[in-house]
Amino acid sequence: MGALLDQITEFIKEMLHGWVMSNLDGMFTDVNTKVGTIAGEVSRTPSAWNAGIFSMIERLSDTVIVPIAGIIITYVLCYELISMVLDKNNMHDFDTSLFFRYLFKACIAVLLLSRTSDIVMAVFDVGGHMVNEAASAISGSTSISVGPTITSMFTNNLSSMEIGELIGLGMETMICSLCMKIMSVLITVILYGRMIEIYLYVSVAPVPFATLTNKEWGSIGTNYIKGVVALAFQGFFIMVCVAIYAVLVRSVSVAANIHSALWQVMAYTVVLCFSLFKTGSLSKSIFHAS
Repeated sequence: MGALLDQITEFIKEMLHGWVMSNLDGMFTDVNTKVGTIAGEVSRTPSAWNAGIFSMIERLSDTVIVPIAGIIITYVLCYELISMVLDKNNMHDFDTSLFFRYLFKACIAVLLLSRTSDIVMAVFDVGGHMVNEAASAISGSTSISVGPTITSMFTNNLSSMEIGELIGLGMETMICSLCMKIMSVLITVILYGRMIEIYLYVSVAPVPFATLTNKEWGSIGTNYIKGVVALAFQGFFIMVCVAIYAVLVRSVSVAANIHSALWQVMAYTVVLCFSLFKTGSLSKSIFHAS
């Protein structure tokens, strides 16, 4: 009878072992894969990230936004001319240099509007260069591989656990596995959300650029450029967060208590997601982009 109970106990333990290992298997795969590809994602320019979306945005900008920008720049130049006339006592204090300054400002305004796409893309090219340089500086740290280590650690300790402890461990690993999958989805949401925001900025670029040369309306264009620069630098801040996460995860003592090691790694992943969410607001606050 005792031998039968021992066999049943061993059978239950084997089932629980399999449950725990299945929870551990691939627990970190989604997050690690996503973390390892962050550098490649955030370094891409809008045209390289998705050529189809970028071509659609360009068509919308050319057919819808550029005509509106043309109306705005016409209004701005007319407003500048009227202001110049009124400021000079209805041209009684006329200076020929004012005419040339007005023409020069009009040429600059038209040139900026015609080169809007090149200027905006140049900003994101610089941002991509910064991300690539940051990725090379933290080479080997962007792909985290703590999963196999923890799995090996659990395998060595499972044989000494009783049924009750294995059930608790199974529940624990199941919750952790679910949370890690959610973290992976959140990282994807952050990266895709940033790119969608970039496309939205690019789509309306001609409108704020049409206001740059005007003293009263120029703050619109200035704030827009600040926002574009903030989005470009956000990629760099994301890389810094990934580098910090890599250092924290590698500092986890896997030889200590297995439960604390597991939850510690998950806590670091939660911190990573929270930090990635904050990179956008941090970048905008640094560049005073409203």
